[in-house]
Amino acid sequence: MRVSSLHFLSHWQKLAAVESTHLSPTMSLEIVGGAVLSAFLQVAFQKLASPQILDFFHARQLDQKLLNKLKIKLHSIQSLADDAERKQFTDPHVRNWLLMVKDAVLNAEDLLDDIQNLSKRQDAESESQTSGCTCKVLNFFKSSPITITSLNKEIECKMEEILDDLEFLSSQRGDLGLKTGTGVGSGSSNELPQTSQTTSLVVGTDFYGSDDDKELIVNWLTSDINDRNQPSILSIVGMGGLGKTTLAQHVFNHPRMDEAKFDAKAWVCVSDEFDVFKVSKAILEQVTTSTDDSRDTEMVHRRLKEKLTGKKFLLILDDVWNENQPKWEEVRKPLVSGAPGSKILVTTRSEEVASTMWSEKYSLQQLQGDDCWNLFAKYAFRDDDTTLNPKCSEIGMKIVKKCKGLPLALKTMGSMLYNKSSILEWETVFESEIWRFSKERCDIIPALALSYIHLPSHLKVCFAYCALFPKDYEFKKEDLIQLWMTENFAHCHQHGRTPEEVCQQYFNDLLSRSFFQQPDENEEVFVMHDLLHDLAKYVGEGLYFRCELDQTEKIQKVTRHFSFELGYPRCFDGFGTLCNTERLRTFIPNHRRSPLYDS
Repeated sequence: MRVSSLHFLSHWQKLAAVESTHLSPTMSLEIVGGAVLSAFLQVAFQKLASPQILDFFHARQLDQKLLNKLKIKLHSIQSLADDAERKQFTDPHVRNWLLMVKDAVLNAEDLLDDIQNLSKRQDAESESQTSGCTCKVLNFFKSSPITITSLNKEIECKMEEILDDLEFLSSQRGDLGLKTGTGVGSGSSNELPQTSQTTSLVVGTDFYGSDDDKELIVNWLTSDINDRNQPSILSIVGMGGLGKTTLAQHVFNHPRMDEAKFDAKAWVCVSDEFDVFKVSKAILEQVTTSTDDSRDTEMVHRRLKEKLTGKKFLLILDDVWNENQPKWEEVRKPLVSGAPGSKILVTTRSEEVASTMWSEKYSLQQLQGDDCWNLFAKYAFRDDDTTLNPKCSEIGMKIVKKCKGLPLALKTMGSMLYNKSSILEWETVFESEIWRFSKERCDIIPALALSYIHLPSHLKVCFAYCALFPKDYEFKKEDLIQLWMTENFAHCHQHGRTPEEVCQQYFNDLLSRSFFQQPDENEEVFVMHDLLHDLAKYVGEGLYFRCELDQTEKIQKVTRHFSFELGYPRCFDGFGTLCNTERLRTFIPNHRRSPLYDS
């Protein structure tokens, strides 16, 4: 559904329908939580080392040890970021800790921004006095010694408060079980919110709306077309929960696969850790249908080459995340010894993976129409009988629409309702956001959370920013890029590229990872699946707040941005000030107005 009353034009100053507001006058880059802190902290570290701040402390005879202590404390928090980000999806205590970390770190950035602004004003005054300029300059520092002393104490006092907060948060690592330096693929994958390892076996017959997909892929796998860089590779690409694995399972077990006379068939669930030795060994054990005692990659590759030389094979690599081409080239080395006609089928959420593997791409789309209802009804109603309670069926139709053609969501929602007979229970499920469900009852949470966890920190910031928009919003690429540029998300310019070029790459990266979808390839309009929008709201909770009708939750202390539609009721009394400017309306909360600005 198009939301015609809310849209962005080509640039900030042309903003006409959404009020996206800054809650800090100098905020340059927002954090989201967990590893996203890395993107923000790099900016904080740069400010800590900036000549402006160092000279200011020296000129005002402030305690420079405070800057070193702040740097150390921020590094301590950063070391916990990756582990905390993963655990926030399963541990509410870690999630609350992250919210407090957001507030403390943002307080640190606000203070550094204030100090930089004070330094700039001091430089401006000095320059005007030196040049004999007669124009009026804010004479911020022309005050009594008592005022200057008071300001120095205020700065040091605020720095001490921030250090105490960071120290307290860092000290909680033991109680929360947080580990330092544990990133994705670093050996702690058992703590990731992920689904179990897949197998080639087909469970049940709940295969709806993908017969055409299955037929096309089977035709490709059994065709005589040979890739010169054989084996030939096809990647099924789509967002989490779309049914890529289910489709691959049905293809792998299709009768025509036997008719194709493959000498060897293998199914390997790769998942998030793409270790060359482990993946190669898994392929070898599948091909030989036996365990292998090889101790290194060289031994595995030699044995695998011996088994595949001159043989036509079919290999399924399920749930691939690797975008490192050298790693794939290492795994591929023994596979090229297979006979012509050998095929590899890959399932992945990222088009970049398909490019890394030099494969053809098959984009899997959401279910449509009756297929959605049939899949949902199979799990929600006993014996698929939808006539037992017409009211429940009516609510079920609304739930199906909310799932937006995502098979995993349809199955999960249906399963939740299977033993629920009251209308109230059905209405509760319909009205709840998916992130309110417990992990034990909902597979959607780990399925989509894993996509987010695998994003680089700079893309996490851009993704979470989309929580400011309503569901079903039609994004225009250039408009969103302009907004990201305004937020200085492209703070790390790569190889001399402009901020616009960097943000364009960010958008393309999110698109290739299925966070955006393009309904019509002929139009530069993009949408985000409702459940991914829920994910953006979840990871951006606190920092990004969108005012909606009948909303019960309130703006939090940590909030830095909010959005609302023009004509929306003023609901900010007692919290802050809504200021009209030529370009936008800026909301400045009372609790964020720094005393350094009021001095």
